[in-house]
Amino acid sequence: MTEQQQTPVADPPAEPPEVPAEPAAPPAVRKDRRGLRAALRWSAAVVVFAVAAAGTAYGITRMERTDVPGLATESDGRWDYPTLTKPPLPSGSPGPQAESNPAGTHHADLRALLLPAPKGAKENGALRGAQGWLPADVFLKEIAEKEDRDEFRQRLVDWGLRHIAARGWTTEDGTRTRIYLLRFDTAAVADDRFHGVLFPYSGPAHRVTGTENVVGDETFPEAATVAGVQRTVYDEAEPRGAEHDRQAYLVSGDVLAVVLQSRKGTAHAVPFRQTVVLQSQLLG
Repeated sequence: MTEQQQTPVADPPAEPPEVPAEPAAPPAVRKDRRGLRAALRWSAAVVVFAVAAAGTAYGITRMERTDVPGLATESDGRWDYPTLTKPPLPSGSPGPQAESNPAGTHHADLRALLLPAPKGAKENGALRGAQGWLPADVFLKEIAEKEDRDEFRQRLVDWGLRHIAARGWTTEDGTRTRIYLLRFDTAAVADDRFHGVLFPYSGPAHRVTGTENVVGDETFPEAATVAGVQRTVYDEAEPRGAEHDRQAYLVSGDVLAVVLQSRKGTAHAVPFRQTVVLQSQLLG
């Protein structure tokens, strides 16, 4: 306390017992408090809107493994993924979005950038490959037509595919998930020669095995965009075959990611969106 506050103050003259306290004071206090509470509520609302507008991108990149824009609650069908941790970069190496990394190179181990399987899922050992690297011919089996497979294979050769890392699993409800990460020499190759050419918004250039009529998915929430990752998402329109298929194609730096989900009856949107966003976070 200051010296002024510590100085004793003389007691005021005692009022005669029969004189009541001034009646106007309590209503004035209540009125002031009501005004103060109203002002605080409006101030809080302004702050919330300002933070929501300015912090959208940051919030998305810091999402928890179960928190995805467009999903309501943890009981709405999302899967229970392990805690996600990005692999460390080699000492002195920039991230794929750094200005000092114009080629968009992912210096982290590509195999460590794969999304892990959710709790309770049975992993597909055939996609592990030798020491975690998958032969291109295994990935190309996802393409239905032989001519399309041959065209895609030649494109991989011409534009310098370096590695494919993959992971797949089947959950208890029968949903099959396959994720492929294809690494090229530069970000320009991954984007201009593959994503931009083979996966336009209207539909993929090559039909995936088991699919019929695949169209752009307009229901995928824009709020689920991850900074530094381009995304094209497709859904299979009715009438469908034996399975319902959903597809996503992501580009982050020198990596093209392919995310495929299939299920008899209906492939649910919630786990698909969750899978796409979490894989995007690991790459972005």
